[in-house]
Amino acid sequence: MMNLLGRTDVDAGEVFVNFNQNITSLAVASSGGYSLYSLGSVDSTLDKIYHTKSDELFLIERLFESSLVAIVSQRAPRKLKVCHFKKQSEICNYSYANTILAVKLNRERLIVCLEESLYIHNIQDMKVVHTIRDTPCNPQGLCALSSSSEHCYLAYPGSVTAGEVQIFDAINLHAKTMIPAHDTPLAALAFSPSGTEIATASERGTVIRVFSSQDGSRLFELRRGLKRCVSIVSLSFSTCAEYLVSSSNTETVHIFRLDRSATETAEGHGSKQSSDDWMGYSFFRFLSKTVTSYLPTQVTDVFSQGRAFASVTLPEAGVRRMCAITTIQKQLRLLIASQDGYLYVYSIPTVEGAECQLIKRHDLRLEDHYAMDIKGLNSGVSIGGAAGVPPSSAGAAGAGTGGSGGDGKSAVSVTIGVDKPSSSYASAVKGDDPVGPSSA
Repeated sequence: MMNLLGRTDVDAGEVFVNFNQNITSLAVASSGGYSLYSLGSVDSTLDKIYHTKSDELFLIERLFESSLVAIVSQRAPRKLKVCHFKKQSEICNYSYANTILAVKLNRERLIVCLEESLYIHNIQDMKVVHTIRDTPCNPQGLCALSSSSEHCYLAYPGSVTAGEVQIFDAINLHAKTMIPAHDTPLAALAFSPSGTEIATASERGTVIRVFSSQDGSRLFELRRGLKRCVSIVSLSFSTCAEYLVSSSNTETVHIFRLDRSATETAEGHGSKQSSDDWMGYSFFRFLSKTVTSYLPTQVTDVFSQGRAFASVTLPEAGVRRMCAITTIQKQLRLLIASQDGYLYVYSIPTVEGAECQLIKRHDLRLEDHYAMDIKGLNSGVSIGGAAGVPPSSAGAAGAGTGGSGGDGKSAVSVTIGVDKPSSSYASAVKGDDPVGPSSA
């Protein structure tokens, strides 16, 4: 998640970039509009499926491969719009008491994060079903929502002085567990695709940890580096959940391999191993115990932490980058979308320590005000209106509040457009949209 509110660098040609939940598309927003790209053939081409001129955006989230997008603009930073981009219509919009810092969604819930509160919407009808009020001050809008409907968990900071992670069950609407992840405040959070694991990083930026989101137990501890004052911008599990990738304000992107089989083998005393493997494992355990007996805790922690499986060095530091690992045409790929307007595509080595090879670099800043849709997604649909929304789409206004901890204020107001939540909206949420153009 990137918050570009009030940033002058957007005017200097930088962009907001964001992958959808299953890394099948990329959203790119600039001062002149936003575009959606398909990642299915990114090794060779970057197919633009939609483009529109709009207000300056600083948040955009697409729901999987559906036609639904959630949008927040710089002009109206307290207003969330939910749009059907295929029909170029606004389904509804919600206004909040303060600036929206982050928006997260899956097929069950839509989360709106303010500095000191979180609103949980039922995405089927967009009603507010719960409000988490008086959260620790969260000026960066740090939060994460699992993409899984089965383990639909929300994570957010539980403290402003320490790296506590609060896990909230967004379906049953109750706190699940609190994880004391780090000594210093949190900087990044990410759920695994199944929602059963969560990766965390603190403002110190040297250690990344992976916990069970169910009981809070620590599963992995990974060392990004020994350098201090590193700001981790992006954490992301691969779609196969075997890798974790991180980017920071440095020029290096780190890939960690989460070797669960080794952990299970080590814990399974009855499992069969070769003599060499067993000798190595026994020696490692003996050495770990010996070192633990004689060295300070800080030193033994460093000794036991996993190192990066592979890394990528990009041209310059100080550029915010969103990273993802997914399978494209049966090949594992590292995708790096940078705020300076490029999408890098790398292969991932099969051997630890080998180099990631650059396959393609796409320029996201190319001026193109027409959708280049090879599938005819936008055939016969004109481009125009703020965020692709016709000016006549606004409907009657109403007000509604929801959740716990009511303070007597109308914190949320809602406007339902002409395409109010209906059977077509529900179909879009489920991902049942037709591929071709839809009738507006």
